[in-house]
Amino acid sequence: MENKLELLKKYIDESENIVFFGGAGVSTESGVPDFRSKDGLYNQHDIRFDKYQPEYLLSHSCFVNEPAVFFEFYRQKMDARSVKPNAAHYALARLEQMGKLRAVVTQNIDGLHQKAGSKCVYEIHGTTMRNYCVRCGKTYPEDFIYESKEAVPHCDCGSVVRCDVTLYEESLPDEAVRGAVSAISRADMLIIGGTSLTVYPAASYIHYFKGDHLVIINRDRLSYPINPSTDLQINDSIGKVLGSVVGV
Repeated sequence: MENKLELLKKYIDESENIVFFGGAGVSTESGVPDFRSKDGLYNQHDIRFDKYQPEYLLSHSCFVNEPAVFFEFYRQKMDARSVKPNAAHYALARLEQMGKLRAVVTQNIDGLHQKAGSKCVYEIHGTTMRNYCVRCGKTYPEDFIYESKEAVPHCDCGSVVRCDVTLYEESLPDEAVRGAVSAISRADMLIIGGTSLTVYPAASYIHYFKGDHLVIINRDRLSYPINPSTDLQINDSIGKVLGSVVGV
């Protein structure tokens, strides 16, 4: 492991345009549950929601057809306002401050990268930190849905206010996707962390990488093909690895 950490540090030192592509494993180290693991959100017993398929509760269909159910689940399960960034988030922010890291591409919706200080973050699944009116587009702060006294929160214009999260059955946000693909295609080093690379289309974006070093940091070993002479896979805590290498 020590040799791998030294090699990772060497790759970082050599690189000037690093992009990080991250998934749920980055946030689980801050206590945010993932979706599908044995302790994940979809396996948490809750009598209020047990009759529903897990994906339905965060779907466009649920939002439209059963908005009260959608917002109750959202308030109970998606509130990350008190969650703090971990060493991985701070290490990535530090790499950006050093001029090494150019972008974070994240599948997470909790805003922890920004809380840690990262500036260039492409949130390809949206974020719980923003809300907007579906009719007039007026924006509302992160607290609005959680603190609304209405079961279904409404805008001043009378229409529903929703989270700026990409729900099941919805397309990924064009601007974030374009930014992510552009950043990955220009990178000289791509760090993939905390993801199983099974969520599509997001996982397909890494195929745009044509740079020098591909690094995978994940607790479980991935079968993704890498070049052993230029690339690296480390199976350990992403916070531990990045925190150690960057020094946060």
